[in-house]
Amino acid sequence: MTDETNSYDVVILGGGSGGYAAAFRATELGLSVALIEKDKLGGTCLHRGCIPTKALLHAGEVADLAREGEQFGVQVGFNGIDMKGVNAYKDSVVSRLFRGLQGLFKANKVTVFEGEGRLVGPTTVEVNGQRVTGRNLILATGSYSKSLPGLDVDGERVITSEHALNLDHVPSSVVILGGGVIGCEFASAWKSFGVDVTIIEALPRLLPPEDEQSSKALERAFRKRGITFKTGKPFETVERTDSGVKITIQGGETFEAELLLVAVGRGPTTANLGYEEQGLNMERGFVLTDDRLRTNLPNVYAVGDIVPGLQLAHRGFGHGIFVAEEIAGLNPAPIDENGIPRITYTSPEVSSVGLTEARARELYGDGVQTLTYDLAGNGKSQILKTSGFVKLVRAPEGPVVGVHMVGDRISELSSEAQLIYNWEAFPAEVAQLIHPHPTQSEGLGEAHLALAGKPLHVHG
Repeated sequence: MTDETNSYDVVILGGGSGGYAAAFRATELGLSVALIEKDKLGGTCLHRGCIPTKALLHAGEVADLAREGEQFGVQVGFNGIDMKGVNAYKDSVVSRLFRGLQGLFKANKVTVFEGEGRLVGPTTVEVNGQRVTGRNLILATGSYSKSLPGLDVDGERVITSEHALNLDHVPSSVVILGGGVIGCEFASAWKSFGVDVTIIEALPRLLPPEDEQSSKALERAFRKRGITFKTGKPFETVERTDSGVKITIQGGETFEAELLLVAVGRGPTTANLGYEEQGLNMERGFVLTDDRLRTNLPNVYAVGDIVPGLQLAHRGFGHGIFVAEEIAGLNPAPIDENGIPRITYTSPEVSSVGLTEARARELYGDGVQTLTYDLAGNGKSQILKTSGFVKLVRAPEGPVVGVHMVGDRISELSSEAQLIYNWEAFPAEVAQLIHPHPTQSEGLGEAHLALAGKPLHVHG
């Protein structure tokens, strides 16, 4: 019989964005919570993903500003990148956030078991020889960097994003396998550091899930920045050379570089955790759930990257809160996955919420309306010397169902874009809101004014 002290209302396997959000919300709602984490609380996002990557990207932005200060009338010099200093800055950001998170675990009175957990019963996890049972179980085991068959990641010349975040020097050249979010973000940061970068993407364009107009805009910007990319060309082989690696793509074209970064996406961390043995419904390693994030096992839920869909920290965070409220009987509204903001923190940034134009036309037919507002007409964008656009996709005579944006710092507009999509706003409703001047948010306002039939600074 399970020891009474190891019985809880909620047991959570995994302490990343989804797991800790569920833990904190559940304790707020008066439930007793145990969380099992084999590594550090905060998971991939805090330690090996979002936070350290964005710190690198910001360091790259500072490097670009130092190089280009003259165009703003500022006399500065660029003397190079000190990777020791960059890593110290990056690590200090992570460690401050980690300390804060540890404090929140104490404040919320979450019982944490450090160690590798494994499912040994419908809602029982074994960790360090102890059994922890919950009335409810939340699976939040996250994801890992995938590779390709026949591609041996050695952590030295062939690396993943985790290795890339801990490089102690600036490589002279890198080939990046994969033109999705991770590949494009590293390409952007490394180019700012002075690295010779080439991206290989098997699909026809960079950022394949984004609206085609956004992909094309990023491709133009990357060409201008001197980032080389080959799209529609699958990788074939890699071999070690005296100076690094030699990569061959379909058609026989070869590329040589110091490093190969494998950025072909992330897979669900679900193997060897007892999931299959307990009869959990799974597909390609992902845990299948309904729209209330329930698995096929009673009182067992799954959240975040192990659930098919977007692999985003803030999606896991939203899932965690939802499931805690579901367990507490609050009957929360299901999450519309299309309404989750998607951001690629390149230079320029790419941000979107809702449907692409192509998807909207599939669903609604030829009556779909689109409007693109060029940031050339936006005062703040001119001050920042950034180009890009705000593109709206509208259902026939209906609400705005897609917002797509490209430009430096444009990610800050994703929250308003999310409200527009999720509250099913009509163009005329957004048009009557007053956007502060001078900000890039005026781009959203101008686009909706135009789509509502009363263009101010835009025609067409």
